[in-house]
Amino acid sequence: MLNSGDVGWILVSSALVLVMTPGVAFFYGGMVRNKNVITTMFQVFAVMLIVSVQWVLVGYSLAFGPDVGHVIGNLNWALFNHVGTQPDSAYAATIPNQLYAIFQMMFAIITPALIVGGLAERVKFSSFIVFIVLWTTLIYDPLAHWVWGAGGWLHNLGILDFAGGTVVHISSGVSGLAAAIYLGKRTGHGKVEMKAHNVPFVLLGVALLWFGWFGFNAGSAVAANGVSVNAFLTTNTATAASALAWMIVERLRTGHATLLGACTGAVAGLVAITPAAGFVNVGGSLLIGLFGGAICFFASTVMKGFLGYDDALDAFGGHGIGGTWGALATGLFATVAVNTGGSNGLFYGNAHQFLVQLLGVAVAWVFSFVGSMIILKVVDMVMGLRVTPEEETIGLDISLHNENAYPETLTWDTAASVLETLKSSRTPLAESGAMRQTLSDH
Repeated sequence: MLNSGDVGWILVSSALVLVMTPGVAFFYGGMVRNKNVITTMFQVFAVMLIVSVQWVLVGYSLAFGPDVGHVIGNLNWALFNHVGTQPDSAYAATIPNQLYAIFQMMFAIITPALIVGGLAERVKFSSFIVFIVLWTTLIYDPLAHWVWGAGGWLHNLGILDFAGGTVVHISSGVSGLAAAIYLGKRTGHGKVEMKAHNVPFVLLGVALLWFGWFGFNAGSAVAANGVSVNAFLTTNTATAASALAWMIVERLRTGHATLLGACTGAVAGLVAITPAAGFVNVGGSLLIGLFGGAICFFASTVMKGFLGYDDALDAFGGHGIGGTWGALATGLFATVAVNTGGSNGLFYGNAHQFLVQLLGVAVAWVFSFVGSMIILKVVDMVMGLRVTPEEETIGLDISLHNENAYPETLTWDTAASVLETLKSSRTPLAESGAMRQTLSDH
């Protein structure tokens, strides 16, 4: 039976989750160099456009439609056929199936947008579009069915993923790592500074993310009830604890606590609590946040430096590692005292749940990494993935989109490199209108 309170809350939650994707755009846009801010934000915005259509066409049906072999939904719900205003008891008994589909659409949108952090500043826009279509259809939709879909094999095993630790964060973070490895390092990586160009943008992005994440997590109760309230509280607690932990570790290691670090730590906490928010109490969320902030700091600094991959905006260090910790921590701290629809974790006497969580993490890692590598290879073979060295040096904003976020300053920053490129090689790019405009400005 429809419940007007639940319908109202999930409508609001859907809007909150959608706001998170522009939050990602500002968060990532602030962290790249000023010559690539438009491209980075445009990539995130383009994902909103693409997945909004893909989800209606086939995505929802593949992820949540009638089960086929416990691995995928069939196409009976394509174009939202048979997805109406009555509830589907398999997913939500008090809201329309169509509203549940809308809510899940917002998750499908933000997940591939997170991958931008791993491939930032070096990918052709057209190739990125094709990659996102393929990735959403071949990676996200099946994984969502396995974990959340009625009949999905991990769902049948009893995996706990309240709002997307495996489905959203491990899949996007590990895929970001795959992209970073496949593409290789950005030109000049390790030789020139590649600092965040606009920390206020980063803070704005985190503010939008934190705000929207209440819909992401608390909305995943799919009702206005006590579990939703608990998820709201645990989300806020873990986020604050994680940001504080990041600041403390950063201060001890570098001698400074930074706003950029605090923002990144907050996102790490949001990620870590996501799979656990509706299954753990506030004490568990505090520990998840504290450990999440410290773990993600080391993953994004020490581990990345040691292994040498160029995860430009720490999609893997934040989302891949944070999601992994959160999924495993759910198997430690979950308790039926919070949610009778869940299960007790290891610390409440149920070692089996931790093993199921471990299996889910391993599956999400392997499927996302291998699948992404295959998609990257196919797209690269057909149309090429990486921009030319000249385009990368000039900046993707000008070379790909003929736009400039900071026309008064950006071309001065790149003029020397442009002139050097012109001296060494008169490429078609060097003779393009965008190039001439870059030089004529000065």
